[in-house]
Amino acid sequence: MTSFREPRSSFPVFIVSIGVFALVVSATLLLAACAVAPGRPAESASSDPSKVSTIEAREEKSGRTRADVITLDSAMANPPRQMTARASRPQLLAYSHGPTFLGDWNTERYDSIEVRGFRRPVDVPLSTFSIDVDTASYANVRRFLRDRIRPPHGAVRIEEMVNYFRYRPLAVEGAEPFSVETEIFVAPWAPENRLVRIGIHGHELSVGKTPARNLVFLIDVSGSMHGPDRLDLVKHGLAELTRNLRSIDRVSIVVYAGASGLVLPPTSGADQAQILEALGRLEAGGSTRGAAGIRLAYETATQNFDPTGINRVILATDGDFNVGVTSRSELVRLIEEKRESGVFLTVLGFGRGNLNDSGMEALADKGNGNYAYIDGKNEARKVLVEQANATLITIAKDVKIQVEFNPARVAAYRLIGYENRKLEDRDFNDDKKDAGEIGAGHHVTALYEIIPVGRKLDPAKMEGSVDPLKYQAPVAATESAGSNAWLTVKLRYKEPTEAKSRLLTRELSGAPHSFEGASENGRFSAAVALFGMLLRDSEYKGQGSFEMVQSLGREALGRDDHGERAEFLQLVALAKNLDDTGS
Repeated sequence: MTSFREPRSSFPVFIVSIGVFALVVSATLLLAACAVAPGRPAESASSDPSKVSTIEAREEKSGRTRADVITLDSAMANPPRQMTARASRPQLLAYSHGPTFLGDWNTERYDSIEVRGFRRPVDVPLSTFSIDVDTASYANVRRFLRDRIRPPHGAVRIEEMVNYFRYRPLAVEGAEPFSVETEIFVAPWAPENRLVRIGIHGHELSVGKTPARNLVFLIDVSGSMHGPDRLDLVKHGLAELTRNLRSIDRVSIVVYAGASGLVLPPTSGADQAQILEALGRLEAGGSTRGAAGIRLAYETATQNFDPTGINRVILATDGDFNVGVTSRSELVRLIEEKRESGVFLTVLGFGRGNLNDSGMEALADKGNGNYAYIDGKNEARKVLVEQANATLITIAKDVKIQVEFNPARVAAYRLIGYENRKLEDRDFNDDKKDAGEIGAGHHVTALYEIIPVGRKLDPAKMEGSVDPLKYQAPVAATESAGSNAWLTVKLRYKEPTEAKSRLLTRELSGAPHSFEGASENGRFSAAVALFGMLLRDSEYKGQGSFEMVQSLGREALGRDDHGERAEFLQLVALAKNLDDTGS
């Protein structure tokens, strides 16, 4: 039998050769990319001219000289007299390009939202929470919808969406820094239920009564902040604020990336050209050592503290802290420590793809501050110019609300939104417990959906109940339960410089209004709340639909001087289209 031997093929050798060649090429490209990769410095700081070619290329293209560009390196190499020394010479903050988000790479971070069901007053008579004046969620949701993307559930914080809008101001009453009103009316998405609205309106301050402002712009100039919707937008917004400063105001600028530096010492608002020039020179590049920047910003604000003025750090960032102290708990602890200095905090979020929403919200909450997301020039102007007093001037701090429901009239209740603002009932009287702040002209709304006594309760929508107690009997109702009151609202707040809280009390009684008979503020806030529930696909949306939101919103447009409510209807239409197409 003749044997047959297959000739040896050269194909495997060819494959191996190709593989080796591809590996060499990939390694070469990788090494080249590392020189300009986002989040890393183009070159380390050096006097060697061969190591600044990337910077020089950018300068040639932009028409600037190297002296015209403020980088963290130049700030540290030539510090102003007031500059706090930092350890080592940092790396240059210059890049040939910014970060690129490829495909589905999205590292945006949002806290999960745990929605509570209806609670029975006989089981849980009190509802206690901190007020929230943040507005970031609405602007962020707007960004998603304009990009034809359904926002993640964690991005939809209903209280922030409701509180984003300007409402008809309340009449000034008493010596308190804010006015309070309550009303009850039919819930449009569940006509058998009722809505309770608690409205708080911070009193406005005239220009002549606005205190001097000691502001520190704390600006993230790391590589992730490169781009028109990041550092460019930061510079635009802070420039708008600068143009509205007065001679009694002072501004300092602290920047951070791989290290932190003071690039502008305290400068009078009368010298706007110097402030604008410093802002215009900022460029992005490097890693993000946020904790070092926070420390330096608070040091700067404290050194120039004005006991009769406004002392505030304005942090502009995407929240992507990745060097040094990066743990959220450690950053929060740092902010809690610094707030004892009497310096307040405003956090402005920028960018997309790597937005650390949860981290920035936590910093603002713990820093006696507020959090806004800036998705464009109009929003920058709204937050920093049109509503500058609400953003920058705190008129009441540690504001808490506690509502006691009358079990003779309320079978069950639930608070809409404020899921991450809930407090223990005992925290209400504890002046050491931190809570939210109200700015001058701020309007805060809280909505409760209640089921009147006599209505059937749906067990699926109730929070879990417990078995009857063996050794205790239910507490008997008091004589007050026989009144026509639905509930009593208690508020605690502190004056900005005080440590002891003050108490306000309001009682809500009487027959509920029809939805059409509710105030314009009540009807529009209900429309926004329903919109948030639909975006979350909440089990409590009842008969609600995007068509219903459009109808409710149109009928409560009122005086819409800034076009915000008309824009709201446009966003509802975008969300409806996403829902119809299943996007």
